[in-house]
Amino acid sequence: MSGLRGVLLDIDGTLVASNDAHAHAWVEALAEHGITVPFDDIRRRIGMGGDKLLPEVCGISEETHKGKAISKRRGEIFKERYLPKLQPTRGARDLLQHLKNEGLALAVATSAKADELEGLLKVCGAGQVIDTKTSSDDADNSKPDPDIVHAALERIELPAAEVVLLGDTPYDIEAASRAGIGTIAFRCGGWNDNDLRGAVAIFDHPEALLAHVHEPPFR
Repeated sequence: MSGLRGVLLDIDGTLVASNDAHAHAWVEALAEHGITVPFDDIRRRIGMGGDKLLPEVCGISEETHKGKAISKRRGEIFKERYLPKLQPTRGARDLLQHLKNEGLALAVATSAKADELEGLLKVCGAGQVIDTKTSSDDADNSKPDPDIVHAALERIELPAAEVVLLGDTPYDIEAASRAGIGTIAFRCGGWNDNDLRGAVAIFDHPEALLAHVHEPPFR
């Protein structure tokens, strides 16, 4: 990564401690539609988009009338009950500012819905430093498909070899790998080292990476 010029940023679980909140919102939205799914079944799928999560946990396509209603309700619950209480992950703001000060191009590459993204960016301060952003609305297929990563690369206008992705889930790592990009992963999203295998490096949280940004593999 000696030629690193840009960083793609996942948000949920990476820069904002929101993975549990997303899982709870799904559980509650499904329950309102008479569908009971255990929290743990949903939690381990947070990081992939709703277009993949919903059919996996209950067999309903997000494109059906019921699927759209559940997805819409999940978004409402998340924004009303959980988003106002969220906090950045440890060191997220400081890491973002350091990357900006280093002159790296910063682009958000997230499976979050566009109407939720602005609130999430405010939580971690990313809105003040990023150069561009993409969400699930900018891709036909969500993570672990590489569509969102490809869209972010196009907007950041850098080749894959000069970019790294910061993420926290196996879905981030797979999506980035399929786009030819390495991932620096964080455990703060709730996954262990075995889940995050394939990452070029793993840290507990952004603050831990910040302490090592002048060392391999970031340098």
